[in-house]
Amino acid sequence: MNRSLRIRGLFALAAVALSLYIAFTVPIQLGLDLRGGTQMVLETRPTATSDADSEATDRTVEVLRGRIDALGVAEPTIARSGSNRIVVELPGVQDPTKAADVLGRTAQLAFHQVLGTANSADDTPKPLPKRPRQHVLADESGQLLRLQTPSLTGSDVKEAAARFDQQGGAGWHVTVDFKGPGRDGWARLTGQAACHPAGDPSRRVAITLDDKIISSPQVDPSVGCGSGISGGSTQITGSFSADEAKELALLINGGALPVPVETVEQRTVGPTLGAQAITASAWAAAIGTALTALFISAVYRLMGALAVAALACYGLISYAALAALGATLTLPGLAGFVLAIGMAVDANVLVFERAREEYAVRHRPTPRSSLTAGFRSAFSAIADSNITTLIAAGLLFFLASGPVRGFGVTLGIGVLASMLSALVITRVLAEYAASRPWVHRRPRLTGIAHTGAIRDRLTRKNPHLMRHPLRWLAASLAALALAVSGIALRGLDFGIEFTGGRIIEYATATPINPDRARAALADAGFPRVIVQTSGDNQLTVRTHQLSNTHAAEISKTVSNLTRNANKLRDETIGPSLGKELRQGALIALAVALGAQLIYLAARFRWLFGTAAVAALAHDVVILIGIFAWLGKPVDGVFLAALLTVIGYSVNDSVVVFDRIRELSRRDRKTPFPRITNQALLQTLPRTISTGMGAAFILTALAVLGGDSLTDFALALLIGLAVGTYSSMFTATPLAIELHNRT
Repeated sequence: MNRSLRIRGLFALAAVALSLYIAFTVPIQLGLDLRGGTQMVLETRPTATSDADSEATDRTVEVLRGRIDALGVAEPTIARSGSNRIVVELPGVQDPTKAADVLGRTAQLAFHQVLGTANSADDTPKPLPKRPRQHVLADESGQLLRLQTPSLTGSDVKEAAARFDQQGGAGWHVTVDFKGPGRDGWARLTGQAACHPAGDPSRRVAITLDDKIISSPQVDPSVGCGSGISGGSTQITGSFSADEAKELALLINGGALPVPVETVEQRTVGPTLGAQAITASAWAAAIGTALTALFISAVYRLMGALAVAALACYGLISYAALAALGATLTLPGLAGFVLAIGMAVDANVLVFERAREEYAVRHRPTPRSSLTAGFRSAFSAIADSNITTLIAAGLLFFLASGPVRGFGVTLGIGVLASMLSALVITRVLAEYAASRPWVHRRPRLTGIAHTGAIRDRLTRKNPHLMRHPLRWLAASLAALALAVSGIALRGLDFGIEFTGGRIIEYATATPINPDRARAALADAGFPRVIVQTSGDNQLTVRTHQLSNTHAAEISKTVSNLTRNANKLRDETIGPSLGKELRQGALIALAVALGAQLIYLAARFRWLFGTAAVAALAHDVVILIGIFAWLGKPVDGVFLAALLTVIGYSVNDSVVVFDRIRELSRRDRKTPFPRITNQALLQTLPRTISTGMGAAFILTALAVLGGDSLTDFALALLIGLAVGTYSSMFTATPLAIELHNRT
């Protein structure tokens, strides 16, 4: 064993050992779409007297953190996103109505002196126009009270707590402690109220939040006029239940937010759906990987079996990297993890096919020398194809949000781990095995000591596929026209991420006829809802912006149609956020194409870069057109699939163009069309093997991944087929035509 192989072996062993340690000691974080719970995105809004600046958002985060802690949610997370957005995750919370109500109460907490009752003819609470220092609000019982402007605000409150006094007979009550000037202010306020007789409404103090009275306790008769309650501490008693006392303390203790906030996104996923997604993805990974392993082992024999072992190490390293970085594994991220297994095959296939050429065509003396030359020759294609995929993953991370960003993180980690797996672990195992005497005596056992069935057939027939490049371009234009007509005639069914709205998914005990559900919802006052059903007793209701009250009415209507209806997920996207995400998707696509063009132009020539990006645009339009014809939703997960297709497509183009560049440098006399045709034929075995490996994974994901992953896998399968075709019969003939004209 030479020195370089020993160094690679030690490095590979260290990477696997470290990954094993991390995998067993560091738990991976699951997103709410996998473990169940509620995610809310809040956006701070400026007011007439304050701006929603960065400092105000920071103060808002701290106030919300206190409110969330008081809710008693296990392991909640709250974090800023950008300059004016706050992401709140509440694991295990399946009914977000109460949480949204508590977190969304954003106006000022205040304490008012009650001036008396309002005229009963004033049947709606409103400010009194001629007395601007007073306004009218309804108390807990609905009685209208005239309130003076606030004497104290939430900033004067030190702490509020719900307590139970069994000995004194007070039962559940709320204690409120004031701080600073609030201590004297509370004494003055209660001293003024104590000057009125017991039972008089003016002896009460009103506590308001968001211009709503949350409590209006009466000052105890023992408090004297003018003296008030001193000491900075008071007690609110009444017929409180435990929950009522805790909620009142929570609202007082939460204080006032510096600026109002608005819920622009809300997602609720049931734990059942998350468990089903994990199980489905695990089965898809197991079956898809097993089929891929069998295929690789059958085609490349011993080297294929060693590549499968390296793929297992790849999976371990990817998992450990996610855990070590503290990355949150979401449902699209889990799909990206499965998908990257198929992509990891590509580097191994590139190496093995080049090794076959080195052994059978260039007559290398041993399988090991062929492997060494294969790794050296395939490195540039592996690096270029993986870097272009990393560009797509980086764009997903920086330009997308939520679960799609998680997909980008997982995909990026998967690409880096696949390069380590192929270039280090596979190389160590393959070169060590190839140097064994028993392997040296049986070279065909390695799987690289022959050209392979596909290359043998191509060598015998030697077809000139690029004889008429314009015919291939005409076929591509026809496919483009068909796709564009689908977009024009059928339109695009944008998901709520891009349009705004609300989508609620139910699991029903029995199948529900969608027409019957539409009629029932129309009778309940929702004539414009979109109702869809699936074969596994699932009902999806999609509509425009909807309040939590109306959503509860929809759930009640659905429950009346079947014995049991469990809410699987509930997602709300505000219209402003939908518009922003839609614009972000277009920017992501434009930047992705531009970044690919710049990279390919730098690595190759502008001619190749232009041809490859044109093929990418061709793939994007055709994929969108097929989804338009099929009536499939275009949402955030579809965007993740689309950008992944861009990475897939450019992979194939890079491999072909890398071979064209290599052949052109070696042979400057052969006409360019002949060179490109030769490059196509030489890379075709790799294209077929890589496509088959990825197809096994994606087919398993489409069949076993459930409704949440089926469309994602379908988009990737279509993109795989279209991208494979375009790299050979769109990008390559276009490069020929551009070469002829320039």
